[in-house]
Amino acid sequence: MLKVLVTGSSGQVGTNLSLALMKKGVSVLGIDRRPNTWTNQIPFLQRDLAAEGMPTPSALNAAKPGFDRPDLVISLAANAKVHELVIDPKRAHENTTTTFNVLEFCRIQQVPIIFSSSREVYGRPDPPCVSEDEANVYHILSPYAAYKMADEMLIYSYAHCYNLKYLIFRLSNVYGRYDSDLQRMTRVIHIFIDQMLHGKPITIYGRHKLIDFTYVDDCVNGFMLGIEKLLNNAVVNETFNLSSGSPATLIQLANTIAAKLNVEPEIIDQPIRPGEINFYVADLTKAQKLLGYEPQVTFEEGIKRAIDWVLEWNKTVQPELLKIEHGVY
Repeated sequence: MLKVLVTGSSGQVGTNLSLALMKKGVSVLGIDRRPNTWTNQIPFLQRDLAAEGMPTPSALNAAKPGFDRPDLVISLAANAKVHELVIDPKRAHENTTTTFNVLEFCRIQQVPIIFSSSREVYGRPDPPCVSEDEANVYHILSPYAAYKMADEMLIYSYAHCYNLKYLIFRLSNVYGRYDSDLQRMTRVIHIFIDQMLHGKPITIYGRHKLIDFTYVDDCVNGFMLGIEKLLNNAVVNETFNLSSGSPATLIQLANTIAAKLNVEPEIIDQPIRPGEINFYVADLTKAQKLLGYEPQVTFEEGIKRAIDWVLEWNKTVQPELLKIEHGVY
C-alpha cells in the first residue's frame, strides 16, 4: 500500500488532499501543529515542524504502525497570508525552517517530495498570463514570497546535491470545502461569504486586483496527477503553475458572492496593501502538457459550490456552537 506523509494536514488543501488519497486506498499520516477542526478521519501527529523538526521514523511508526518510512512526503505546512507576514516577518522565516527540516528528513530517508509553493514568487508580472520561467528574485514583494522562493531554491539544491526527486506546485487562492475556520485565517472568499451572510460591510484592498482563484477539487486533481507521475518517474524535478485559469477581480468576486446570496453588499474600498500582488493569471501550458492537467471548475461554479458548502456546514456546526454559548458543555 502506498504511504504518503502530509505536512500541514489540518489546513484546507491538506484536509481535502488527505481525504482524497485515503478514498483511493492510500495510507496517509498527517502532521500539523494544530488538530484538524473539520474532520477526525485523518491519522494525525501533532507537531510544530519549525520548532521541533521532523519526527523520527520510530515516532512516525508509533503514530501509525508501519509508517516509519513513507513513499512520498507532501509538504504543505506553512504560515500563510501575505499581509500578516509583512506585519510579522518572523513567521515567514519559520516557513523556510520547516521546509529545511522536511528536506533533511527526505534526504536522509531518500523519499521524494511534492512541495506547495505560491504564485507570490512572481511578484507583479505583466499580463496576459504568467509562465513558470517568469519568476524573478528582483520582483519579490513580501517576506512570504521571499521565503517561498528560498524554499524552492533549497529544493532545487537538494535535487542537485543529493539526487532528491521533487515536484513543486505554485498555487493561487485555493478555496472551497474545509476553508471556513475564520478564527485562524482570513481567506478572502470565506470572509466575504461570512460578512455578507451577517449583513456586514466588506473591505476590498485593491478593487481592480485580478487573481486566479482555484477551486479545491482542481487543486487536488493536480496533486493526484503529480503524485502518479512522480512515483512512476514519468515527470520528475519540475515546477508547475497549478490554478484554475478562471481569474476575477475582487469586485467581481464580491458581486458574484452577493448575487448567489441574494444580498446587496456594502463595499469599502481600500488601496492594495504592502506586499500584495495586483495581477496573476497562470499559464497552465506546462501542467497541461506534462501532467495532463485540465481545470474543470469555472469561477462562477466554484463560488456557488463554496457557498453551498458553507451553508450546509453552518447547519451542522451551529447547534454545537449554541450549546457552548448556553453553557451546555
